[in-house]
Amino acid sequence: MMKTIYPLFGLWLCTLDISLCATHRPNIVVIMADDLGWRDLHCYGNEQIDTPFLDQLAAEGMRFTDAYAAAPVCSPTRAAMMTGLAPARLRLTNHAPGNPDGFSLPGSDLQEPETVRHLALSYTTIAERLSAAGYATGHVGKWHLSYVNPRGSEQRDQRELYPEKQGFDVNIGGNSSGGPPSYFSPYRNPTLKDGEAGEYLPQRLADEAMNFVRSNRGRPFFLNWWPYSVHYPMQAPAELIAKYRQRQEVKDPVYAAMIEGMDAAIGRFLKQLDEAGLRDNTLILFKSDNGGYSGDNRPLRGFKGTLYEGGIRVPWIVRWPGRVPAGSICATPVISTDCHPTLLAAAGLQPAPGSTLDGRSLIPLFEQKSGFDRDAIFFHYPNYAFHKKNRLGSAMRAGDFKLITYYDNGELELYRLSSDIGEEENLSQQHPEIVRRLKDKLDAWLRQTDARLPVRKATK
Repeated sequence: MMKTIYPLFGLWLCTLDISLCATHRPNIVVIMADDLGWRDLHCYGNEQIDTPFLDQLAAEGMRFTDAYAAAPVCSPTRAAMMTGLAPARLRLTNHAPGNPDGFSLPGSDLQEPETVRHLALSYTTIAERLSAAGYATGHVGKWHLSYVNPRGSEQRDQRELYPEKQGFDVNIGGNSSGGPPSYFSPYRNPTLKDGEAGEYLPQRLADEAMNFVRSNRGRPFFLNWWPYSVHYPMQAPAELIAKYRQRQEVKDPVYAAMIEGMDAAIGRFLKQLDEAGLRDNTLILFKSDNGGYSGDNRPLRGFKGTLYEGGIRVPWIVRWPGRVPAGSICATPVISTDCHPTLLAAAGLQPAPGSTLDGRSLIPLFEQKSGFDRDAIFFHYPNYAFHKKNRLGSAMRAGDFKLITYYDNGELELYRLSSDIGEEENLSQQHPEIVRRLKDKLDAWLRQTDARLPVRKATK
């Protein structure tokens, strides 16, 4: 998708008087945690960790039970959210920086395909569409979409790929790094000024998020707040760590403290949003960028970097007063690529003429109405994760069934998630007809997106 910002379809009057339309378009806040597992929040069944503010957000909105990241690692999911395009189509299938030439394990003849390290400026982001529609746009927190490709004409200065080059008026904290050097000031972050010694990053980013809202409350705004939490390094306030050390059932007190610390920061932001009188006209979407890595993912199998549910199923909460029923639950499978078309629709915008979007607008699901039509979601991860223990593969979910295909030996795994959320029983031998049907769908999708596949190293 080339970077062309099209006129607003059906909202051209707003170009004459932005303020006239401001009250009819919602403010939009997207909060995406990093490495937060599906079961890490109290409202998702974790009884050991206190997350009162995100629990409240779920009680006031909709909680999705079957929500997925576009990939089992962060950068592809972030790119998919920005563009509405599948990581396979973007050729950005692994976490940055990855290895642009592909990587192979010692003793294996299977090599990753070539990948892209950054979100190319040629793609139109949701921030660019909303900015063209009169929204103030701000990015706060992690970016991780701006690594340099070290070859020939593709070489770029990293700053030329920062959020402010992708449609954001403001960028605070976003750069090429996948994790913060420190969660306590001094942060050593090129786009975030240090605070007082010992200042805690989640609280600082909450302050920056609210400052952006205050500065732009006279017009519709889009805040893209991507906390670094709960990504490595594992750091949290001492008092929170001490609290969880008193709970014998908590396996990792620091990780638990990081989750509550993030929740508290979000709670401060939500309180200030309410005090500013902005609650009723603000859509808030909270999710994670991939499955959990440091926590306990049970009953899900796997973790970040794998195509099992533990690597791709994520918490996802939406609050939109008057449009999303309070306390509602949605079991329809959704995926990160849906964010771009959903936010377009929420703002009253249409997809650009002739554009390709792999996601679907979730507005019908928000409003519990008919009109959401999709029979499958797809995943493509032909890469080694940073821990290099995963198998290269692709996957899809259609209804209750999930199919995984692996590229090392062509193995196929089939699971019925409605009765086997832990993916313990491979049903591929019992249901060859389902395997064949789903594999045909998956192969067609891979061709449609021109997905790059692993290759066999040439033998001497």
